[in-house]
Amino acid sequence: MSENKVAIVTAAGRGMGAAIARELASAGYQLALFSNGGGAAALAQELGGIGLTGSVTEAKDLERLVEMTMGEYGRINVVINNTGHPPKGDLLAISDADWHLGLDIALMNVVRMARLVTPIMLEQGGGAFVNISTFAAFEPSLTFPVSSSLRAALGSFAKLYADRYAADGIRMNNLLPGYIDSYPESEANRRQIPMGRYGTVAEIAKTARFLASADAGYITGQNIRADGGISRSV
Repeated sequence: MSENKVAIVTAAGRGMGAAIARELASAGYQLALFSNGGGAAALAQELGGIGLTGSVTEAKDLERLVEMTMGEYGRINVVINNTGHPPKGDLLAISDADWHLGLDIALMNVVRMARLVTPIMLEQGGGAFVNISTFAAFEPSLTFPVSSSLRAALGSFAKLYADRYAADGIRMNNLLPGYIDSYPESEANRRQIPMGRYGTVAEIAKTARFLASADAGYITGQNIRADGGISRSV
Protein backbone atom coordinates (compact mmCIF):
# COMPACT_ATOMS: atom_id res chain seq x y z
CA MET A 1 0.00 0.00 0.00
CA SER A 2 1.28 3.46 -0.88
CA GLU A 3 2.21 5.81 1.97
CA ASN A 4 1.84 8.81 -0.33
CA LYS A 5 -1.45 10.47 -1.06
CA VAL A 6 -3.21 9.03 -4.08
CA ALA A 7 -5.15 11.03 -6.66
CA ILE A 8 -7.41 10.00 -9.52
CA VAL A 9 -7.50 12.46 -12.42
CA THR A 10 -9.97 11.94 -15.27
CA ALA A 11 -9.60 13.39 -18.77
CA ALA A 12 -5.90 13.53 -17.95
CA GLY A 13 -4.52 12.94 -21.42
CA ARG A 14 -4.08 16.60 -22.34
CA GLY A 15 -5.01 20.17 -21.49
CA MET A 16 -6.09 21.00 -17.96
CA GLY A 17 -6.26 17.37 -16.88
CA ALA A 18 -2.67 16.66 -17.90
CA ALA A 19 -1.48 19.88 -16.25
CA ILE A 20 -3.26 18.92 -13.02
CA ALA A 21 -1.68 15.47 -13.13
CA ARG A 22 1.79 16.98 -13.51
CA GLU A 23 1.15 19.45 -10.69
CA LEU A 24 -0.03 16.72 -8.33
CA ALA A 25 2.94 14.54 -9.25
CA SER A 26 5.25 17.43 -8.37
CA ALA A 27 3.53 17.60 -4.96
CA GLY A 28 4.25 13.93 -4.32
CA TYR A 29 0.92 12.33 -5.17
CA GLN A 30 0.71 8.82 -6.58
CA LEU A 31 -1.50 9.03 -9.66
CA ALA A 32 -4.20 7.04 -11.40
CA LEU A 33 -4.90 8.74 -14.72
CA PHE A 34 -7.84 8.16 -17.04
CA SER A 35 -8.84 9.36 -20.50
CA ASN A 36 -10.72 8.20 -23.57
CA GLY A 37 -7.53 7.98 -25.62
CA GLY A 38 -4.01 6.84 -24.94
CA GLY A 39 -2.80 10.15 -23.55
CA ALA A 40 -3.49 9.41 -19.89
CA ALA A 41 -1.80 6.02 -20.04
CA ALA A 42 1.30 7.56 -21.64
CA LEU A 43 1.42 10.39 -19.11
CA ALA A 44 0.97 7.95 -16.24
CA GLN A 45 3.99 5.99 -17.44
CA GLU A 46 6.02 9.21 -17.60
CA LEU A 47 4.96 10.27 -14.09
CA GLY A 48 5.33 6.86 -12.47
CA GLY A 49 1.61 6.28 -12.04
CA ILE A 50 -1.00 3.99 -13.53
CA GLY A 51 -3.26 4.72 -16.47
CA LEU A 52 -6.52 3.47 -17.93
CA THR A 53 -8.40 4.19 -21.14
CA GLY A 54 -12.17 4.60 -20.98
CA SER A 55 -15.01 7.11 -20.89
CA VAL A 56 -16.38 9.16 -17.99
CA THR A 57 -19.82 8.54 -19.50
CA GLU A 58 -19.56 4.78 -18.86
CA ALA A 59 -20.27 3.69 -15.28
CA LYS A 60 -18.38 0.43 -15.71
CA ASP A 61 -15.25 2.25 -16.89
CA LEU A 62 -15.33 4.38 -13.76
CA GLU A 63 -15.75 1.24 -11.65
CA ARG A 64 -12.67 -0.24 -13.35
CA LEU A 65 -10.74 2.95 -12.63
CA VAL A 66 -11.54 2.86 -8.92
CA GLU A 67 -10.84 -0.88 -8.67
CA MET A 68 -7.50 -0.45 -10.46
CA THR A 69 -6.50 2.42 -8.16
CA MET A 70 -7.38 0.52 -5.00
CA GLY A 71 -5.63 -2.59 -6.28
CA GLU A 72 -2.43 -0.65 -6.94
CA TYR A 73 -2.37 1.80 -4.03
CA GLY A 74 -4.95 0.68 -1.47
CA ARG A 75 -6.32 4.18 -0.95
CA ILE A 76 -7.81 7.22 -2.72
CA ASN A 77 -7.27 10.64 -1.15
CA VAL A 78 -8.26 12.93 -4.01
CA VAL A 79 -10.49 12.72 -7.08
CA ILE A 80 -10.17 15.34 -9.80
CA ASN A 81 -13.30 15.01 -11.96
CA ASN A 82 -12.32 16.56 -15.28
CA THR A 83 -14.12 15.98 -18.60
CA GLY A 84 -14.25 17.05 -22.20
CA HIS A 85 -16.79 19.56 -23.48
CA PRO A 86 -20.50 18.67 -23.56
CA PRO A 87 -22.31 19.03 -26.91
CA LYS A 88 -22.92 22.53 -28.27
CA GLY A 89 -25.42 23.97 -30.73
CA ASP A 90 -28.33 26.33 -31.17
CA LEU A 91 -30.41 26.13 -27.99
CA LEU A 92 -33.57 24.45 -29.31
CA ALA A 93 -31.79 22.48 -32.01
CA ILE A 94 -29.86 20.36 -29.52
CA SER A 95 -31.25 16.84 -29.57
CA ASP A 96 -32.50 14.88 -26.58
CA ALA A 97 -29.61 12.48 -27.13
CA ASP A 98 -27.08 15.31 -26.85
CA TRP A 99 -28.74 16.65 -23.69
CA HIS A 100 -28.52 13.19 -22.15
CA LEU A 101 -24.90 12.85 -23.26
CA GLY A 102 -24.21 16.21 -21.66
CA LEU A 103 -25.78 14.98 -18.43
CA ASP A 104 -23.36 12.04 -18.37
CA ILE A 105 -20.38 14.27 -19.17
CA ALA A 106 -21.08 17.21 -16.87
CA LEU A 107 -22.97 15.82 -13.87
CA MET A 108 -23.37 12.05 -13.71
CA ASN A 109 -19.62 11.49 -13.94
CA VAL A 110 -19.30 13.27 -10.60
CA VAL A 111 -22.29 11.52 -9.06
CA ARG A 112 -20.98 8.11 -10.09
CA MET A 113 -17.46 8.75 -8.85
CA ALA A 114 -18.86 10.02 -5.56
CA ARG A 115 -20.87 6.80 -5.16
CA LEU A 116 -17.76 4.71 -5.82
CA VAL A 117 -15.18 6.62 -3.80
CA THR A 118 -17.13 8.04 -0.83
CA PRO A 119 -17.23 4.69 1.03
CA ILE A 120 -13.45 4.43 0.60
CA MET A 121 -12.92 7.95 1.94
CA LEU A 122 -15.26 7.29 4.85
CA GLU A 123 -13.16 4.25 5.77
CA GLN A 124 -9.96 6.31 5.49
CA GLY A 125 -11.35 9.20 7.52
CA GLY A 126 -11.48 11.84 4.79
CA GLY A 127 -10.69 12.95 1.26
CA ALA A 128 -11.38 15.61 -1.34
CA PHE A 129 -13.14 15.93 -4.66
CA VAL A 130 -12.37 18.76 -7.09
CA ASN A 131 -14.74 18.99 -10.06
CA ILE A 132 -13.58 20.99 -13.08
CA SER A 133 -16.61 23.01 -14.17
CA THR A 134 -16.83 26.30 -16.08
CA PHE A 135 -17.45 29.99 -15.45
CA ALA A 136 -20.57 29.55 -17.62
CA ALA A 137 -22.23 27.53 -14.84
CA PHE A 138 -23.36 30.80 -13.25
CA GLU A 139 -22.82 33.15 -16.20
CA PRO A 140 -24.94 31.22 -18.76
CA SER A 141 -23.68 31.49 -22.32
CA LEU A 142 -25.48 30.57 -25.52
CA THR A 143 -22.10 29.39 -26.77
CA PHE A 144 -22.18 26.62 -24.13
CA PRO A 145 -25.88 25.86 -23.57
CA VAL A 146 -25.59 22.27 -22.35
CA SER A 147 -22.55 22.96 -20.21
CA SER A 148 -24.10 26.12 -18.71
CA SER A 149 -27.30 24.32 -17.76
CA LEU A 150 -25.90 21.09 -16.38
CA ARG A 151 -22.91 22.54 -14.58
CA ALA A 152 -25.28 24.85 -12.74
CA ALA A 153 -26.82 21.59 -11.49
CA LEU A 154 -23.31 20.43 -10.55
CA GLY A 155 -23.05 23.50 -8.32
CA SER A 156 -26.13 22.37 -6.42
CA PHE A 157 -24.90 18.78 -6.21
CA ALA A 158 -21.54 19.84 -4.75
CA LYS A 159 -23.30 21.90 -2.08
CA LEU A 160 -25.63 19.02 -1.19
CA TYR A 161 -22.68 16.60 -1.05
CA ALA A 162 -20.80 18.98 1.23
CA ASP A 163 -23.81 19.25 3.53
CA ARG A 164 -23.96 15.46 3.75
CA TYR A 165 -20.27 14.59 4.13
CA ALA A 166 -18.42 17.62 5.54
CA ALA A 167 -18.64 16.26 9.09
CA ASP A 168 -16.93 13.07 7.85
CA GLY A 169 -13.91 14.99 6.62
CA ILE A 170 -14.76 14.67 2.92
CA ARG A 171 -14.76 17.88 0.92
CA MET A 172 -16.15 18.63 -2.55
CA ASN A 173 -15.58 21.84 -4.48
CA ASN A 174 -16.06 22.94 -8.07
CA LEU A 175 -13.34 24.84 -9.93
CA LEU A 176 -14.76 27.17 -12.58
CA PRO A 177 -12.16 28.11 -15.23
CA GLY A 178 -12.73 30.93 -17.65
CA TYR A 179 -11.11 30.93 -21.07
CA ILE A 180 -7.94 28.84 -20.73
CA ASP A 181 -5.12 28.39 -23.23
CA SER A 182 -6.18 24.82 -23.95
CA TYR A 183 -9.25 26.36 -25.68
CA PRO A 184 -8.93 28.04 -29.09
CA GLU A 185 -8.13 31.72 -28.63
CA SER A 186 -10.01 34.56 -30.27
CA GLU A 187 -9.84 38.33 -29.97
CA ALA A 188 -13.58 38.48 -29.26
CA ASN A 189 -13.19 36.23 -26.23
CA ARG A 190 -10.09 38.03 -25.04
CA ARG A 191 -11.93 41.37 -25.05
CA GLN A 192 -14.43 39.97 -22.53
CA ILE A 193 -11.71 39.17 -19.98
CA PRO A 194 -10.73 42.00 -17.59
CA MET A 195 -7.19 40.61 -17.36
CA GLY A 196 -6.97 40.82 -21.14
CA ARG A 197 -5.58 37.32 -21.57
CA TYR A 198 -6.51 33.66 -21.45
CA GLY A 199 -5.58 31.75 -18.33
CA THR A 200 -3.02 28.98 -18.46
CA VAL A 201 -3.48 25.31 -17.72
CA ALA A 202 -0.71 25.69 -15.14
CA GLU A 203 -2.76 28.29 -13.24
CA ILE A 204 -5.77 25.97 -13.17
CA ALA A 205 -3.56 23.08 -12.05
CA LYS A 206 -2.14 25.04 -9.12
CA THR A 207 -5.65 26.05 -8.03
CA ALA A 208 -6.83 22.45 -8.24
CA ARG A 209 -3.85 21.29 -6.17
CA PHE A 210 -4.69 23.87 -3.51
CA LEU A 211 -8.34 22.79 -3.34
CA ALA A 212 -7.24 19.16 -3.03
CA SER A 213 -4.80 19.92 -0.24
CA ALA A 214 -5.10 20.32 3.52
CA ASP A 215 -4.42 24.04 2.98
CA ALA A 216 -8.03 24.20 1.73
CA GLY A 217 -9.25 22.14 4.66
CA TYR A 218 -12.06 24.57 5.60
CA ILE A 219 -13.36 24.99 2.04
CA THR A 220 -16.20 22.75 0.86
CA GLY A 221 -19.35 23.06 -1.22
CA GLN A 222 -17.94 26.05 -3.07
CA ASN A 223 -17.69 27.16 -6.69
CA ILE A 224 -14.24 28.73 -7.04
CA ARG A 225 -13.85 30.97 -10.09
CA ALA A 226 -10.48 31.11 -11.83
CA ASP A 227 -11.59 33.19 -14.81
CA GLY A 228 -9.54 36.37 -15.06
CA GLY A 229 -12.52 38.36 -13.78
CA ILE A 230 -14.89 37.49 -16.64
CA SER A 231 -17.76 36.63 -14.27
CA ARG A 232 -19.90 39.66 -13.50
CA SER A 233 -21.89 38.38 -10.52
CA VAL A 234 -20.70 39.12 -6.99
